[in-house]
Amino acid sequence: MKQAIVARTDIGMGQGKLAAQVAHASLSAYEKADTQLRDQWKQGGQKKVVLKGESERQLHELAAIADSEGIPNAIVRDAGHTQLEPGTVTALAVGPAGDDRVDSVTGELSLF
Repeated sequence: MKQAIVARTDIGMGQGKLAAQVAHASLSAYEKADTQLRDQWKQGGQKKVVLKGESERQLHELAAIADSEGIPNAIVRDAGHTQLEPGTVTALAVGPAGDDRVDSVTGELSLF
């Protein structure tokens, strides 16, 4: 079981902003998962990986693949209070789900 968070590299987020957006994405996707997936992931150590995303379009395409495969996912849009314009898509979380299921969506991406 794992969760992959894809964070955009093309919008110049600072380290703190990046950390916050990754956390928002992780929690949002977790909340969309059913109880069984949540419990399995929690019992397995809540494994996460953060990956590089190159554009808003890519994140939406990956979310569509996850949706079609029934994998919990969440796209995060920034509120725009600090570095970014309101509504800027910053991150996508895929999972929690089985490693192979998450990899079927995000396996080609590089580590952040």
